[in-house]
Amino acid sequence: MTLIAPVDRDASATTTRVDLAERSVRELNQLLHDAVDGASFTVASPVGSHNIAVGITADIDVTVDGDVGYYFAGMHQTGTATVNGSAGVGLAENIMSGTVHVTGDASQSTGATGHGGLVIVDGNTGARCGISMKGVDIVVGGSIGHASAFMAQAGRLVVCGDAGEALGDSIYEARIYVRGEVASLGADCVEKEMRPEHLAELAELLERAARTERPEEFRRYGSARRLYHFTVDNSGSY
Repeated sequence: MTLIAPVDRDASATTTRVDLAERSVRELNQLLHDAVDGASFTVASPVGSHNIAVGITADIDVTVDGDVGYYFAGMHQTGTATVNGSAGVGLAENIMSGTVHVTGDASQSTGATGHGGLVIVDGNTGARCGISMKGVDIVVGGSIGHASAFMAQAGRLVVCGDAGEALGDSIYEARIYVRGEVASLGADCVEKEMRPEHLAELAELLERAARTERPEEFRRYGSARRLYHFTVDNSGSY
């Protein structure tokens, strides 16, 4: 007896189609975990289901047609996972590598604790986008909510719209690029000079995310490096 029920394949037998109206998320995820490099999957009828496409370890392509719930592509290690719709809380949480792309909006904590890879959200994200990021690159086509990049340690956050309050609070060495307005900066986060090397890296990130904005339109933010070590003078900021 097998865990995975038979799935539909297209005429060329190169893409596997899974309909979540007929099969469970657990069955889908087992199929993705058993896949080999180069495989391609489309997922229908997600209807906001949680934990879709988590823990992918093969270089595969997964496309979900519709909205997904919490933790889509969590712990993503390689390959590409795309949502033609919007995503819930914790999109691509703890991503290690690969690409996760949402064509709509995403809720809170997008890319949280991500160590690597690229997360693209064409629309807006909620609060705490990129919190505790440790090397992931995040490109948001719209705006982000409050407390984004909180304690962000490494990586780049690109915001083509506006940023909410307390941006970059207690940030370490991550870099933030914002094209629009910033409601307020968090503790130890300051605006920094946009040097040629930053324009170059931002251009590369925008190109990878298929964005048309120009790097010169953005401002850069990062750590003032005043909170690295405790001092009595800074005690009110901790």
